[in-house]
Amino acid sequence: MPGERTNIYVDGFNLYYCLLKKNPAAKWLNLADLFRRVLPSNDIHRIRYFTALVNAWPADPDQPVRQQTYLRALKTLPEISVHLGTYRLRKKRLYLTNPPLHGPKTAEVLYSEEKGSDVNLASWLLMDAFANDFEVAVVVSDDSDLYEPVRMVTQQLGKKVGILNPQPQGACQLQSAATFVRRLRLGVAAASQFTPTLTDANGTFTRPPTWI
Repeated sequence: MPGERTNIYVDGFNLYYCLLKKNPAAKWLNLADLFRRVLPSNDIHRIRYFTALVNAWPADPDQPVRQQTYLRALKTLPEISVHLGTYRLRKKRLYLTNPPLHGPKTAEVLYSEEKGSDVNLASWLLMDAFANDFEVAVVVSDDSDLYEPVRMVTQQLGKKVGILNPQPQGACQLQSAATFVRRLRLGVAAASQFTPTLTDANGTFTRPPTWI
């Protein structure tokens, strides 16, 4: 008997910074395999992955190449669609926390700014709920900005919304709005990797060498 039709909404930056950044061997993550392991009784209908195209940092000029390779890997999975926000590197002058006694009190810093992923995720979650595209929605994030759309889908539209929390510790900020909450563990992510070499319509490509 098939399980409940389930859509999964992945906050790519939240997943990366909470769980994957410090664990290179888990970054080549096959999301379809991961969710089959974590939700074995559900019928995975679609997976929406929300991110933004990163820029090269002076200290890491290959960052965009690695990301594009990973997005290429995700697009080999028929269940997945990729939804892009925007990402910018900007300069900003900020106050130093411990300025020297006779030196400057501020410094110009380079920082990244990602826009749109949380709004895109909320919009598709609500749109799919109104279209009756799922019986269960699962949000992979611990971003408190998603509280209201999750609450609207559960309380106003009467649908189930689960949270897979990628934070290794602490309470889930979305717990009170969700139908259920589970913690996403590093071990299952590390076990759900693509094969090192993949092929798509453009040819063969391999996992970034630093993701081992």
